[in-house]
Amino acid sequence: MESKSPASIVDGNGLHVVMFPWLALGHFIPFFELSKRIAQRGHRISFVSTPRNILRLPKLPPHLAPLIDFVKLPFPHHPNLPENAEATIDVPLHMVKHLKKAYDNLEGPLARFLESSTPDWLIHDFAPHWLPPIAAKLGIPCAFFSILQASTLGFFGPISVLLGVDDPRSEPEHFTVPPKWVPFPSNIAFRLHEVIRNSDNFSRDSDVPDFYRCGSVVQGCDVVAVRNYRDYEPQWFRLLEEELYKKPVFPVGILPRAEQDGGDEKDEKWVPIREWLEKQGKGSVVYIALGSEAPLSKEEVTELALGLELSEFPFFWVLRKPPGSAKDDSELLPDGFEERVKGRGVVCMTWAPQVRILAHPSVGVFLTHCGWGSVIEALEFGLPLVLLPLYIDQGLNSRVFEQKKIGVEIARDEGDGSFTRNSVAETLRLVMVDEQGEIYRAKAREMKEIFGDKDLHDRQAGEFVQYLEEHRSPTKAS
Repeated sequence: MESKSPASIVDGNGLHVVMFPWLALGHFIPFFELSKRIAQRGHRISFVSTPRNILRLPKLPPHLAPLIDFVKLPFPHHPNLPENAEATIDVPLHMVKHLKKAYDNLEGPLARFLESSTPDWLIHDFAPHWLPPIAAKLGIPCAFFSILQASTLGFFGPISVLLGVDDPRSEPEHFTVPPKWVPFPSNIAFRLHEVIRNSDNFSRDSDVPDFYRCGSVVQGCDVVAVRNYRDYEPQWFRLLEEELYKKPVFPVGILPRAEQDGGDEKDEKWVPIREWLEKQGKGSVVYIALGSEAPLSKEEVTELALGLELSEFPFFWVLRKPPGSAKDDSELLPDGFEERVKGRGVVCMTWAPQVRILAHPSVGVFLTHCGWGSVIEALEFGLPLVLLPLYIDQGLNSRVFEQKKIGVEIARDEGDGSFTRNSVAETLRLVMVDEQGEIYRAKAREMKEIFGDKDLHDRQAGEFVQYLEEHRSPTKAS
């Protein structure tokens, strides 16, 4: 992407862009990466969030530090939230609704900041349904930045459906078939157990449903930005732009991290992991990371652990204890498991440098919850996927990855979504070594050529930034 000198800020040609993500790590990082790409063209960024979340962000490259300002809005107190909880990683799933209510109380402080700072653009997430009217009153153009794939947005439907004005999906079963507004063949739909597991997110009964939040920001924005590239899902981009949203929809690329977790080779957390990985054969290790926001049940942890044991592959498993859990780490795993797999398997109960691990040549497969950000990181290194979707959009993502032959989903009971140790081991063997699994390994290697193409994704982001430059606030345009 073309870079501009910071001097462009001084001479008045540069934009001032405010970024306002939702309170989740999977949202902060893409917003942060997009911020860096906008700043690379000489534009000034105000990255707005709460104090603890600002501290969670990676360090800025020195050459961009003068252009990106972190604005800390004190997090509003909510009586049902634990002390110092400011993101989804800090609370169990049933408390996220309280986090959203507290987030909504940022409306006043953010409005005052926007009024005093007079930005040229505001780039926001799905959650602040109250924000577009404020921006319109102040004459600030808005971009809704979706960290979800275009296919997920397309499945959820047009603005009228999101807002509940026209809602043909009143029962859980309605989410298990492709919707009527998708005019081309598609396998993208939820399994019934996925809808039931995430019933709070699909419910229309909460104070402000997620669908309403998303519908409000799509309705009120000037342009939609999506974390992907157009050729990955061209039909879905066309459907959103021409039929469902009827406004510009830009792919901004996959926004790969510029550095592998920002650490160095002598980092004390990385060195023992690297030393263990270097003892394993090339492409022999299964890496498992299922996020921290939708924890597995005790039964699911047991079946996954015993499936890894049955597979006989070396593995590195990042197993995060659910927020607020009183259990000891040892209680999460089956009795005797760690002793039986000692030397062959590692269970990491703390943060691990995921990008560095995925990049290591000993890793051959990624067993994932199908979060789009994590899958992007795996495909950058050409790793095939074993799929175990758990939360919100992950089921839809899994259907896409299977359709594209880059991963295989672990077989599950259609009724309750349970899976067995045997299905875990069988899927791992298929994707790792079986002859019929070569189609998935080959397709993942093919995707590496695209997902690892930094220039391609910088160009996609650059086209979006050019749109921002050409459609800045009319009251400030020179």
